Amino acid sequence: MNEQQVLSILGALSQETRLRIVKYLIGRGEKGASAGDVGTHVGAASSRASFHLSALENAGVITSERQSRKVMYRANFKHIGQMIGFLLHDCCADHPQIRSCCDLDKECS
Repeated sequence: MNEQQVLSILGALSQETRLRIVKYLIGRGEKGASAGDVGTHVGAASSRASFHLSALENAGVITSERQSRKVMYRANFKHIGQMIGFLLHDCCADHPQIRSCCDLDKECS
């Protein structure tokens, strides 16, 4: 993953509804969810949900697959993981203090 891809993903995630969508789709795993289900879960009208889903897909954060008359959306675990890896390894040089703060159950300094 390169810097431009990471910036694109971070830009897509820097909006409240989009972050909620990604959290929801991560929880749905490989099963994914339809645009209607996503919209209902995050409290967005169909047109608004479609707008956000499109932005997330363009950034590579989610994928879509047509199944008959429905479009199913899924979190792109590979790209999300690569983005986190880029931030930790390439951007932060695997700094031990930053790495220790990645565990939310531990107190870090």
